[in-house]
Amino acid sequence: MNDPAFPTAIHAAQAAPRTKPSLYPEPFASRVAGRIKRPLGDLFGLTNFGVNLTVLPPGAISALRHAHSRQDEFVYVLSGRPTLYTDEGRTLLEPGMCAGFKAGSGNAHHLVNESDGDVVYLEVGDRAAGDEVAYPDDDLAAAFVEGRWRFLHKDGTAY
Repeated sequence: MNDPAFPTAIHAAQAAPRTKPSLYPEPFASRVAGRIKRPLGDLFGLTNFGVNLTVLPPGAISALRHAHSRQDEFVYVLSGRPTLYTDEGRTLLEPGMCAGFKAGSGNAHHLVNESDGDVVYLEVGDRAAGDEVAYPDDDLAAAFVEGRWRFLHKDGTAY
């Protein structure tokens, strides 16, 4: 039986966007300005993994380039042509393409919309306790502690 607190089904594009566009501290939060995430997993009360319907307008980035220690990530492009940046370089994606990032691989990644139109994609990630995130291009580190992200400088001092 379905929990009455959660819907049975919805049109994903009609889900409410996140109220806070980014969890990053400044000066990093402004770098993902314009990105719209609709947290679909939360809407259904999912606790083992998250699903976001994400829109990147032209010039927007999905996240800072990062790699998770314990969280697997998967993206599936619905529309538009984002550029995927990884440690191997750049790969142009198109609708129907997907990419996955195994936890602990150390392969830092993010999507950049270098096109003239919107990019829409699904992102899926688990919610592994004790996950840590490395940001090789920035003075930033993150740890998932007691159900929330904590951001630090690489030397361990808090933001």
